[in-house]
Amino acid sequence: MALIVHKYGGTSMGSTERIRNVAKRVAKWVRAGHQLVVVPSAMSGETNRLLGLAKELSPEVVTPSIQRELDAIAATGEQVSVGLLSIALQQEGMEAVSYSGWQVPIRTDKSYTKARIQSIDDARVRADLAAGRVVVITGFQGVDEDDNVTTLGRGGSDTSAVAVAAAMKADECLIYTDVDGVYTTDPRIVPEARRLHTISFEEMLEMASLGSKVLQIRSVEFAGKYRVPLRVLSSFTPWDIDIVEEAKSGTLITFEEDEKMEQAVVSGIAFNRDEAKVTLLGVPDKPGIAFQILGPVADANIDIDVIIQNVSQDGKTDFSFTVHRNDYARCLDLLKNTVGPAVQATQVLGDPKICKVSIVGIGMKSHVGVAAKMFRCLSEEAINIQMISTSEIKTSVVIDEKYMELAVRALHKAFDLDQEAA
Repeated sequence: MALIVHKYGGTSMGSTERIRNVAKRVAKWVRAGHQLVVVPSAMSGETNRLLGLAKELSPEVVTPSIQRELDAIAATGEQVSVGLLSIALQQEGMEAVSYSGWQVPIRTDKSYTKARIQSIDDARVRADLAAGRVVVITGFQGVDEDDNVTTLGRGGSDTSAVAVAAAMKADECLIYTDVDGVYTTDPRIVPEARRLHTISFEEMLEMASLGSKVLQIRSVEFAGKYRVPLRVLSSFTPWDIDIVEEAKSGTLITFEEDEKMEQAVVSGIAFNRDEAKVTLLGVPDKPGIAFQILGPVADANIDIDVIIQNVSQDGKTDFSFTVHRNDYARCLDLLKNTVGPAVQATQVLGDPKICKVSIVGIGMKSHVGVAAKMFRCLSEEAINIQMISTSEIKTSVVIDEKYMELAVRALHKAFDLDQEAA
């Protein structure tokens, strides 16, 4: 008997018929002798609908008190899902019980709308599993030390599932979604994109951080930290497929860099449309200037991505960085009204119409000229590079948003990602 965690995305839970199919799939695993914890997302579109109602009442959502209420509102989507799935499981003859994050409890910090999990008390869940029940737990949410409901940010149900699997030392965590695994890039942009049978934890972490929508980055971080066996697969395959075949499908995220993966110089192309760039012109080039600019931005709970500081001229320099597009207006306002004057910037500029395109691959560790090949490919397509960021296994460029799809298609072809690895 194995302890398995299943996670189902919003599309998989998108209707009562799909919820019935999820229940049938879970029941199949239980009848095969496994203990099951299931973490479903809200039904497709539900979270957006709920937050849309809040936005009608408060178009400018910035205060912590409003963010607290947003979490209370958004969390109800998952509560509906766990209740419906538990009913469907009971109709399949399973003993099932649903829990919200505060009932487990899943403890988080106080960062409303993007809280981080601190601990999970699994005693109640283990007791139910020992009694033969299927346990269905809300994804995306938890509770802080003052018992306020918190949410984990977009895609947070992935993080919930992996965190539960880590806390309970589950044998495997299966992430069921609307795609059948991790692809070399988005097949909607490149029809020739291939499904990867395996991908290393390092590569998946980079892909998630760079814009791949298959898994939330914090779920991959949890999997890596606690070495949770993780597999991404589709919930739209027939629910009655053989368990052994189902377990082998999708993409396995592995912690071993096997020879086959090392042969692939680049494993995938990631991209992120949700980027915006801000620039401070003419700031003093002196020690501590980066902290004076970025410190207040971090204090405002705004995540910073690519950073560039230009060469000094006459004691002045230009300082640029990217943020998530949702934080763009708030960040630009902070820079124009507070940070810019404080550091004596001559001007503050912003550009919300940029994107980031990245190549990722373990093989980049041992091959030279990969970045140069990327830059040559973009040059041949007359695509200007605005910013560059690199690590051992990735190279990212910031470009004009209108060239994103062209860049992805060109790079996918340049690195032969439409071909099976030898």
